[in-house]
Amino acid sequence: MNRLAILILCTFTALFAGCASTQPSKFYTLSPSAMPAGAASANLSISVGPVSIPASVDRPQILVRTGPNQVSLAEYDRWAAPLKSDIARVIADNLASMLGTPQVSVFPQSSAAEATYRAGIDVLRFESELGKGATLDVLWTVSSRTKGPSRSGRTTMTEPVQGDGYAELVAAHSRALGRLSGEIAATIREFEAQKP
Repeated sequence: MNRLAILILCTFTALFAGCASTQPSKFYTLSPSAMPAGAASANLSISVGPVSIPASVDRPQILVRTGPNQVSLAEYDRWAAPLKSDIARVIADNLASMLGTPQVSVFPQSSAAEATYRAGIDVLRFESELGKGATLDVLWTVSSRTKGPSRSGRTTMTEPVQGDGYAELVAAHSRALGRLSGEIAATIREFEAQKP
């Protein structure tokens, strides 16, 4: 009888010790690039989206590449918001700063339908390698609400990670999105310069 009681006590002790050692989750968010504001353009409005991302990264956990054909889910390192929403928010913030306009919305907000330009974003690759780099491969289209110009482009880059942690990896993705935003902003500036 004593052996059974000791076995039960040991089992419960091991279970409680396992539960107590669970590490807390850490949450990360992409951030806009710190760029100087462009010349103010009060009548310029932009809608960002829709944004599509690969199904493999459309999850709360950060997906990390660990080999040529292998990835790993970081169970305790997670996105604070859905990734495609965070990407749209950051690009919108970057464009507002780069183009000097507060009128930048994220599709499908009601103000998006009346925007002068729409920037559609199709993320083909959003890859993360701890201590190495953040890879972004995006097809984007900038179109005018009127029957004006439309231009598509493809931006592919790997931004080096400046450290070994997840915070540094997310910062590298933020820098990559800043460079992508710069290409979109340059296209919108070209369209504006061509107006009569």
